[in-house]
Amino acid sequence: MSHLLVVEDEEKLARFIELELKHDGYEVSKSGNGREALEMALENDYDLILLDIMLPELNGLEVMRRLSREKSVPVILLTARDAVMDKVSGLDAGAVDYITKPFAIEELLARIRVALKLHGTAAGAAGVGAQSDGAGAKDEGILKWEKLVLSIPRHEVKYDGHLIELTNREFLMLQTLLQNMDIVLSRDTLLEKVCGYDYVGETNVIDVYIRYLRSKIDDEYGVKMIQTVRGVGYVIKSEG
Repeated sequence: MSHLLVVEDEEKLARFIELELKHDGYEVSKSGNGREALEMALENDYDLILLDIMLPELNGLEVMRRLSREKSVPVILLTARDAVMDKVSGLDAGAVDYITKPFAIEELLARIRVALKLHGTAAGAAGVGAQSDGAGAKDEGILKWEKLVLSIPRHEVKYDGHLIELTNREFLMLQTLLQNMDIVLSRDTLLEKVCGYDYVGETNVIDVYIRYLRSKIDDEYGVKMIQTVRGVGYVIKSEG
C-alpha cells in the first residue's frame, strides 16, 4: 500500500482528498503547515507528496527544494494559480506534475497513478530500442553518448565526470532518448514513455523537458546532443 502525504492548509479540501485517497486504497498522512510538512517528509518515507504551493510558514516550492537535498520523492503540486511561471517554477524545482485547483478527483487520482508508476520505473529496465553496442551501449544499466554517462542503477548522469542534476522526468526523458539512439521519437511516444499511458496533462510538457535538458547539457557543455526533427519529434544520434 502506497503511503501519501497531503500538504494542504484548506482543511475541508485536505479532508476531502484524504477520504478519496483512502477510498482508493492509499495510506494517507496530512499536514497544513509547510515547516511541519518538511519535518514529516524528512522523518518518514512517503511514496508521494501532494503539496500545495501557498502554505503558512514555508511555501511549497521551498519545502520541495529543501526536501530534494535529502530525499528523492515524487511531488505533485496543488495550486490555485494558473500562471505559467508557477507551473514552470514548480517543475524546475523538481515536481513531477502539477494540478490546478479546482480539479476533478478523478484527474488527481490519475496523476497520482502516473507519478507512482514513473517513480517506480525511472531507474528500471531498459525499454525497446536499446542499443547493444556503440556510443549508446547499455552495460549493466550504463548508457553513453560522447562524454555523457547515464547510470540507470545509480539514477545518475555525468558529463566528462561532472554530475548533472536532473529531475525524475528529465532523467527518464534522457534515458528514453539514449535507449533509442538514432531513432526519432515523436512527442506522443515520449509522452507515453515518460508520463505514462494515462497522463492527462498538456502534451507540450515534452518540449518543456527537452528545453530543460538542453539548458543543462547542450548549452552547459557546448554540444548538440538532442536534435529536433521538424514535424516529427526528437532524437539523439550516435554521432553527435
